Amino acid sequence: MIHAVAVQQGEYSLSLLTRLKTWRSADWLPLVCAVICPIPVVGQSNNPLPPFVADTAMVSGFERFGSHAEIPERQAGSLLISELSCTACHASDDEWLEPKRGPRLNGVGNVVQQDWLRRYLADPHQVKSGTTMPHLLVLLPDAERAEAIEALVAFLNTQREPFPELKAGGVNPVVHEFWKRGDQERGTRLYHSIGCVACHEPDADYETVESKPSAIDELIEQLDQEEIVELGLAAAARRVKSVPHGDLTGKYSLRSLAMMLLDPARVRPNSRMPSLRLTPQEAADIATYLLARSGTPVSDVVPVTPTQALVDRGRDLFVELRCSNCHEVTGIKNYKPAKPLAELDFAVRSSCLEEPSADMARYRLDEMQRTAIRFVKNGEEPRDRSDADEVSFRMLQLNCFGCHERDGLGGVGRFRKPYFETVGNVDLGDEGRLPPSLGNVGRKLRPQALAAVFQPKSPPHRRYMTIRMPSYPTSVVELLISHLPVADGVDKSDELQVFTGSKLAEAGRDMVNTGCVQCHPFRGESLPGVVGIDLNEVTSRVYPRWFYDFIHNPNDLKNRTRMPSFFPNGRSNRPDLLDGNVALQISAIWAYLKNLEHEPLPEKIETARSANYELVPTDKPIVLRTFMNVAGTHAIAVGFPQGVHYAFDAEQVRMAIAWKGRFLDARGTWFERFTPPANPLGEHEVMFSPGHLFVSDDPREFQFGGYRLEANGVPTLLYRYGNCSIADHIEVADEGTLKRTLKIVASTFGEDVVLRAHAGRKLIASGPSTYTDEQGLSVTLPENMASTGSLQQSDDEQEWLIPLKVDGSTTVVLEYQW
Repeated sequence: MIHAVAVQQGEYSLSLLTRLKTWRSADWLPLVCAVICPIPVVGQSNNPLPPFVADTAMVSGFERFGSHAEIPERQAGSLLISELSCTACHASDDEWLEPKRGPRLNGVGNVVQQDWLRRYLADPHQVKSGTTMPHLLVLLPDAERAEAIEALVAFLNTQREPFPELKAGGVNPVVHEFWKRGDQERGTRLYHSIGCVACHEPDADYETVESKPSAIDELIEQLDQEEIVELGLAAAARRVKSVPHGDLTGKYSLRSLAMMLLDPARVRPNSRMPSLRLTPQEAADIATYLLARSGTPVSDVVPVTPTQALVDRGRDLFVELRCSNCHEVTGIKNYKPAKPLAELDFAVRSSCLEEPSADMARYRLDEMQRTAIRFVKNGEEPRDRSDADEVSFRMLQLNCFGCHERDGLGGVGRFRKPYFETVGNVDLGDEGRLPPSLGNVGRKLRPQALAAVFQPKSPPHRRYMTIRMPSYPTSVVELLISHLPVADGVDKSDELQVFTGSKLAEAGRDMVNTGCVQCHPFRGESLPGVVGIDLNEVTSRVYPRWFYDFIHNPNDLKNRTRMPSFFPNGRSNRPDLLDGNVALQISAIWAYLKNLEHEPLPEKIETARSANYELVPTDKPIVLRTFMNVAGTHAIAVGFPQGVHYAFDAEQVRMAIAWKGRFLDARGTWFERFTPPANPLGEHEVMFSPGHLFVSDDPREFQFGGYRLEANGVPTLLYRYGNCSIADHIEVADEGTLKRTLKIVASTFGEDVVLRAHAGRKLIASGPSTYTDEQGLSVTLPENMASTGSLQQSDDEQEWLIPLKVDGSTTVVLEYQW
């Protein structure tokens, strides 16, 4: 946090920060990151989050983005004014400044311990670090403050709205006094897996399942601070601060905390704490875990009966201090306004922002927060806001960015990712365990489907994730539902305008049988081990135009998606079906899925499991998307009739393994996915170096684009490297060797690239244009090209590097022999 670190660094950093305010953010952000926002050192990505004690009022969106100048200044200041509920007293007609307000206190006498309430009123921030509640009694003399606190506690003790009665059902049984039946161990697992730690601090000693870091995280591990800033990765590299819990044991009983977790919106209608769709038992489990962490015994909330005079004095104070402007209580409807926001003079020495006087509240703010608020008050009047602005601001308020990325902002923090897992710890990569990006979601989902995402009784679509999508009241998310489609440029064309042809369902069944069945269930039926999204009713959830565009080229709409392209470069990999007409084939898939309830399931799902699933290439190669130990979860295995085979890792965009003899058994891919992976059945295996074929310091330069099947059934792999597009064709040559032909096309003339032709612990020249590694794998290049290369040492590997200048188009041929 820039402001917190600056204070700790002393006068130099504060002076620097003052100067930075006069510069454009593009000028000072890298300097701030490098000088007063140190990046964690290399090798700490799996470390637990350190305890976080907020020195100021904590607003998650401002803390993560506003304090680092990653959102517009007006948005940052407006977020603070809204979340601090300034306009609950200082009215404004700006919708962005509508106050969050505080929790409903109608039942606080049954929910909160009186001793905690006394301590909290005496110093809110001391008792709950980071609270957005101001100190209302700070200017009173000690004796008067103590009297006021006793009066307020007495009044609040009369607010005893009963807990709601839970209705039991067959699906949702409720045990008598369920809050006493919580299990701490279950609660620990739930807290760390369903999404609580997206905002709150995990336990330092909680062990997560080891998972492969993303390409970006791996890159960050290898960079120093200066390089991280230069590459624009400061936001991805830094820790995301946790929302503090405060003294939960001193505040709640088991019952009151379990009831709050079960339905947060009943107490906190602003939904900054959303519902995670807990069952009563789950709520009891998490409450038991949270209250056991302090080691302090938990007691029931025992109401007392104060004198009527003290209650009356407390009621008067509740209005006088403007508590009723933020909090709902039974028996008070009074509202005590202060001067409207537009009439406030922030240039005066004394205000709610600093050095309050008279009846002013005291907020714990730092200079950066005060500056952001003053910018909104003193800056230009708000102009017309775009739909994208409205979406972004609402997501900041609800902290949607804590889990979801949109337009390059937010997403799960680097150090929180280990807590996001798949059911059964199946390795599906980041896309299979992290919440999805919300880019283009308004273009994708129909309004009723978008609204259903937030509804508490809607079934989850990503059942393979342990994290849960929170539910929200409609009033809280209706702005998102209305603005997202416009912000994302939705095309509402109906299916008759998008799709062509008729009576295509049978062909569509054939198309989905080609690849979709390996990742998706259909009507709840799937190949064993398949854990993707069920495609039943997908045509009622997504717009036809989005469906067409996504199937046509998934990466255009969702960068780095696991979804493969069936139409690389706009050409079908099933030229035998509907004459290879892409538009007809996509239309056929839609037709089949639309009528799925009345169509037979895909053929592979209906196939008996007792069949022999060893794949034996005969007259044409066999191409199988599968999961392999060496080639990863995005493996493309290619088997040739000549008995020479290879597997390509489409995630890392590299050749992974080659072998001879028998090909693969597909049972693990079709029926027992992930257990075991589809490893080679043959022998004479050779492993390729984990690095890419072209030298690069940034793995983001490589992007796989699918493959096309040539007339002879051999796939040509398509991918991009920087400014170059590459067609990678691997086939069997004479005497059991693999011949690899690379056609490199550069978008700029004279592009310089370096081919990494071979790599191994020890490379030995075995011919004028051949090098052989310790496995016996030999790589041969044309002599004129080999002569330009050199052998270089890189860490514990030797690399055979060939410099290339791509003048428009260049072809490279490599031969592998072992």
